Amino acid sequence: MNGKRWGIALAGILMQMALGAVYAWSVFRTPLVKQFHWTIAQVTLTFTICIFVVGFAAFFGGLWLNRKGPRVVALTAGFLYGLGVFLASFSANKLWWLYLTYGLIGGIGLGFGYIVPLAVLLKWFPDRRGMITGVAVAGFGAGALVTAPVATHLIQSVGVLQTFAWLGVAYLVVVMAAGWFMQNPPAGYVPEGWTPTAKQTANRVAKDYTLGAALKTWQWWALWLALFLNTTAGISVISQESPMFQEIAKVSAALAAGMVGVAALGNALGRIFWASVSDGLTRRWTFVAMYLCQVVLFWMMPSVHNPQMLTAVTFVILMCYGGGFGTMPAFAADYFGTKMIGPIYGLMITAWGFASAFGPLLIAHLRQGGSSFASGLHVIAGIMLVSVIVPILVRPPRAAQ
Repeated sequence: MNGKRWGIALAGILMQMALGAVYAWSVFRTPLVKQFHWTIAQVTLTFTICIFVVGFAAFFGGLWLNRKGPRVVALTAGFLYGLGVFLASFSANKLWWLYLTYGLIGGIGLGFGYIVPLAVLLKWFPDRRGMITGVAVAGFGAGALVTAPVATHLIQSVGVLQTFAWLGVAYLVVVMAAGWFMQNPPAGYVPEGWTPTAKQTANRVAKDYTLGAALKTWQWWALWLALFLNTTAGISVISQESPMFQEIAKVSAALAAGMVGVAALGNALGRIFWASVSDGLTRRWTFVAMYLCQVVLFWMMPSVHNPQMLTAVTFVILMCYGGGFGTMPAFAADYFGTKMIGPIYGLMITAWGFASAFGPLLIAHLRQGGSSFASGLHVIAGIMLVSVIVPILVRPPRAAQ
């Protein structure tokens, strides 16, 4: 049985990598702008729609998962995600069609798919909740590392629309194949030889919450806020990385692009690192550590003019950004149990969607109102400092025991 769970974990990681290919959207931006004379903002809205839809789709996917099982949701996710990207190949001179297919249909498939491996693996790995969710979402973060060069080659060979067609078929096959292995463990499953430690017992509830009961606790809203604040900080940097590097370090656009690529690895590695740390440090203090790191790094960032050092600073910031996604599923499972974790954490992911809209607007507004990025980065440092209060105060909701 212990060996079976690692096979399911591998399938979950492959599924997340295919879904995480959405982070490679930037490689389509310029070809679409040049070929159809759309504006950058119009093309970028496709990605915004997709990510915003993910949070709400994950919630409904989580509800459905609890009723019909993870395999049905995973197979539907693969079909919709692949179909949405494939249908985007018919978007020639039809921007609304791109929004409908890649943005809406693809986003629904993404949301359905994103929640499945997390909900399943949390039940198979009660002994290593942080580590396993960190590895799973690291797959999502690393998806673009594989897809970006492949998509770039295809765009150069067959054109941007035909690339959507090929990738749509590939996503459908990979996600549905991996999704076939998604299944819950037997009722009452406990890993062989595992006994909860005193620290684990103290930081976990003893009874599973329903979605309604979880939403009545202030702790659910505190975790939503913690994820929103962490995501807002990281997504602000991600949305402005290249121009920020060019301004602060005085580098060329080409060098800035290379710096973006290196820093992006932090997003994937941070999901594993911080989530694994949280298994020993606890989720609360892991978020405190990530917030405090960001206070220092955001404050010093405007004065780091060396390109290598600036890349390193951004790398660690993105480790903290990814760390939030790696740690929060286990955090939610600790506080509300794993039986209804699909809808409970699925709804919590809406924090990602709102932060993805708010963070870039915040840094863009602050940059436009000042002579440099410094004031905006210092404001975010201040937000992170105040945010430390949230994980310090939060405790498991004991009322359900």
